[in-house]
Amino acid sequence: MRVTELAEAAADRDPGVGLAAVAALRGLLEELEAVHVTNARNQGWSWEQIADALGVRRQSAHRKHARRTGR
Repeated sequence: MRVTELAEAAADRDPGVGLAAVAALRGLLEELEAVHVTNARNQGWSWEQIADALGVRRQSAHRKHARRTGR
């Protein structure tokens, strides 16, 4: 399902449809975040810069992504 279709499904009045779409969107966002955090680390960004861009604390960003990025 495409992102636009998932967004439409997330607004469905049927909770089963809406929640399934939200779960799928959350998974896509997690994947996108991981890709961009890895890219940022590869380009020399600090955990503080990444956290600021994501709107979270440095420790949270590091805890979530450090193992994946190897740093």
